[in-house]
Amino acid sequence: IISTMQFSAIVLALTFGSASAFMGTPVAPRAAKASALSMTTQEELAELAESNRDALGAGLGFWDPLGCSKMSFWTLSNEETIGYLRHAEIKHGRVAMAAFLGFCVQSLDAVKGAHSTVPYRGYVENVSPQEQWDNIPVIGKLQILTFVGMLESYGEIPGEVPHYTQPGGIPGYYPPLVGKRPELLFNLYDPFDFFVDDDAESKERGLNVELNNGRAAQLAIMAMLTASKGLIVPPLDAIEGFPKYSGDVMVPFEGQLHVAMPELAAWTEQTLAR
Repeated sequence: IISTMQFSAIVLALTFGSASAFMGTPVAPRAAKASALSMTTQEELAELAESNRDALGAGLGFWDPLGCSKMSFWTLSNEETIGYLRHAEIKHGRVAMAAFLGFCVQSLDAVKGAHSTVPYRGYVENVSPQEQWDNIPVIGKLQILTFVGMLESYGEIPGEVPHYTQPGGIPGYYPPLVGKRPELLFNLYDPFDFFVDDDAESKERGLNVELNNGRAAQLAIMAMLTASKGLIVPPLDAIEGFPKYSGDVMVPFEGQLHVAMPELAAWTEQTLAR
C-alpha cells in the first residue's frame, strides 16, 4: 500500500515531470512553415501529427479512427472543421491540465483542512474534491459557470488573428485581455509574457508540448475520477487514502437546483429590487 507521503511525492513528480516527459524534438521546418500559413487541410494535419514525435505519437503517427478529419460539421467546410477539431483538442487539454492540478491541490490538507475563515458558506472539512464542489452553494456555482462562459464567449471573438475555423486562424489562440478594461491586468494566455520573443519554430514546438501534456492530463483526470469511485485503476487504487466519491460527477448540480430554485428566485428578486 502506498502511504500518504508517497502519494504526495507521486503528485509532485507528475506535476513537475509531465512537461519534460512529453517534450518532443524540434518541429521539422516543413511542418512549422505549413502551420505558420494555415494548418487546415488533411495533408497538413497528417504532417503535423508526424512532426510531433512524443512517445505515443512516434508509434501512432496520424491517428483518426473515426475519420473526423474527413467530415464537415454543421455548415463548416472540411478545412474549417479541421480547425474546429484542432482548437477543441487544445482547449480540452488545457481544461484537463487545470482539472488534474486542481484535483491534486484540493486533496492537500492545506486546502481541504480546517480554515480560520471558511472559503464559502457550507464548507466541510476533509472531503474529496468532488464533494467540495457539491458543498458550494448553487449561487456560487452559477457565478463560476457564468465567469467561465464569459471567458469562453470572449475567446470566440475574432481579433487580431482570424477565427480558428478561418484561413490564417490559429487553433488554440486566445485574444489578449489587457487593455480591454482597466481592472484586467493580465492576459489569460501567457500572463507574464514568457513567450513574447519566441520565434515561429519555438511556438510550434511549444504547441506540440502542450498537446502532449493535454492528452496525458485527459487520461489522468479520467483515471482519477474512476479511481475515486472505488474501481481498479493501477496505480491509483493502491494509494492509501485516495479520495473517494459516491456521487455522480456527470450531475454537477445534483440535489441542488430543484431544491434551491425558490431561494435563487428570492435572491434575484431582492437584488433587482435594490
